[in-house]
Amino acid sequence: KKPRTPPVTLEAARDNDFAFDWQAYTPPVAHRLGVQEVEASIETLRNYIDWTPFFMTWSLAGKYPRILEDEVVGVEAQRLFKDANDMLDKLSAEKTLNPRGVVGLFPANRVGDDIEIYRDETRTHVINVSHHLRQQTEKTGFANYCLADFVAPKLSGKADYIGAFAVTGGLEEDALADAFEAQHDDYNKIMVKALADRLAEAFAEYLHERVRKVYWGYAPNENLSNEELIRENYQGIRPAPGYPACPEHTEKATIWELLEVEKHTGMKLTESFAMWPGASVSGWYFSHPDSKYYAVAQIQRDQVEDYARRKGMSVTEVERWLAPNLGYDAD
Repeated sequence: KKPRTPPVTLEAARDNDFAFDWQAYTPPVAHRLGVQEVEASIETLRNYIDWTPFFMTWSLAGKYPRILEDEVVGVEAQRLFKDANDMLDKLSAEKTLNPRGVVGLFPANRVGDDIEIYRDETRTHVINVSHHLRQQTEKTGFANYCLADFVAPKLSGKADYIGAFAVTGGLEEDALADAFEAQHDDYNKIMVKALADRLAEAFAEYLHERVRKVYWGYAPNENLSNEELIRENYQGIRPAPGYPACPEHTEKATIWELLEVEKHTGMKLTESFAMWPGASVSGWYFSHPDSKYYAVAQIQRDQVEDYARRKGMSVTEVERWLAPNLGYDAD
């Protein structure tokens, strides 16, 4: 596992963190603090669907909407698209698949590579800590990013915030798929799972827009098309644990605890920290105008040891969860 670019020590990576003048910046105050359940109808969410990955499920390559006119796969794509929309109509009319979610916004500040999350604006009572990893390869002209960098440091005296969310296309997903399977109807089994997945992603997109415009409210006048939303032409990010910027899956447990996800939605975490139902999305909200997605990529033993200490886990356990990211051979 030799990284393409040489590694640096954790200390050197931290010295090269995201340089930002916090004194010249006032983080936007979140309008609605605390946790709330959210629902969205299929009719609302279908306007937020990114259809391109739907066609990939069926092994059809091409971007929507162009794929519908494609010389090779266009006819098949049109048939799938019609069947998908017919099924959405049916699921919506019969209310047999019901998207649900939960969202929360909290006072927060950065402490090192972690984010302290506070009970209220006094910022004296830490209710949770969100732990993050830093890029640890040599960067020239770029920072060694860590998601914590996008939240105002505690020492800056600036009041900042963080958001969290968990949404699902519907708890009924498995039962619907099983019913099709019992009828030996593989086509509709795949279709309903693919649509539940698209609805979960659409819900994540829709809810993030609501957060920017209303709940956090730092972009009240934003007015973007679905294409612009898919291209992420907005301020802020919603990184999900298990993805490249925060690759460690056990951090989902922090979201579950913070939002009481199971109580509010019925969504669950498995022993391997996968989400149930399969068509689910969870993650964090950052509002910083310079916040962006990146890959943590390969990390070294010094960071693994530091992270294990911060998480209260053994090094071996952390190495197991971060196996794809280890830039060294674990003993």
